[in-house]
Amino acid sequence: MCLCRARPEGGTGNVLAALGLDTAAERVYRGMLKHPNAGVADLSRRLLLTEQQLRDALDQLVDMELLQSSRENPNLLRVVNPEVGLELLVRRRERELARRQEELARGKEAVARTVAEFAALRSDSQVEVAERLVGLDAVQCRLEALAQEVTEECLAINPGGAQSKASLDAARPLDEAALARGVRLVTLYQDSAKNDPGTLSYARWIDDMGGQVRTRPVVPPRLLVFDRRTAVVPLDPDNSRLGAVCTSSPGIVAALVTLFEQTWETASPLDADGRGRTADETAEPLAPAERELLKILASGLTDEAAGKRLGVSLRTVRRQMAALMERLGATSRFEAGLKAAQRGWL
Repeated sequence: MCLCRARPEGGTGNVLAALGLDTAAERVYRGMLKHPNAGVADLSRRLLLTEQQLRDALDQLVDMELLQSSRENPNLLRVVNPEVGLELLVRRRERELARRQEELARGKEAVARTVAEFAALRSDSQVEVAERLVGLDAVQCRLEALAQEVTEECLAINPGGAQSKASLDAARPLDEAALARGVRLVTLYQDSAKNDPGTLSYARWIDDMGGQVRTRPVVPPRLLVFDRRTAVVPLDPDNSRLGAVCTSSPGIVAALVTLFEQTWETASPLDADGRGRTADETAEPLAPAERELLKILASGLTDEAAGKRLGVSLRTVRRQMAALMERLGATSRFEAGLKAAQRGWL
């Protein structure tokens, strides 16, 4: 006699894992869709699951609202229509991803604010490790001194899209002198900076002179780190005109360098034409700025708030969103988010 193991129903791959549904739960969900009147024992046999495994999967499906009590018999469970149930899963996943993105952004901002709070503190050895610079003139004077002293590397984050002409004019002679001495300039801009001809031209000049430039849809607050020993951050990330904090505290500087490096790893090369990108980068179906915009709007933020976060105008946000909806064939923003998630873009 030959005993052959039956193949379990429900497919071989867990395509809904990205939405939080484990393999057993997906098999049970598929099995109940195919056999809506099957009991626990019957489903256990068909799916090759123990009764406990089946009940655990049923509990998960109830928690995720893919199973609900029958209106005809409250003691029984009915399967929720996949079009409705899976849409709920996508919305839940979008909210979770948006929440995590918000937590990361708040964490990055907290680093800069924490540095500002320590501006008045001194070390136990009575050596001042934080200097409060009030006003733009005080900041510029300190930056000029640091730029003359830097010997190896300068890390910079420039948020907010377009940089003012005054800022660029003040930075050019300092950057030029540092580059001439062989100092490595590593600069991170916000993606929206490429929409401003003056800022883009300056970034390309740094790149052509041997510096390294990348961009990202959302970046941490403004930051400068000289030779990984001294850092300068604004007193208020929302108003850099108020002044800055200059610190040489090893712990704070190390934390800021780590923040820079982690952000740099997820940034893209400046080249807007795609030259120098890898095959994987050019084949990506959704640009980083587009993905970030979908995440921000999925979190419930207004168009105005999204524009502020991305450093672009309200008109640009609406234009980009309209282009995304047309590309996805969506008639609403929710449908755009749903289809983007289904394609694995989010």
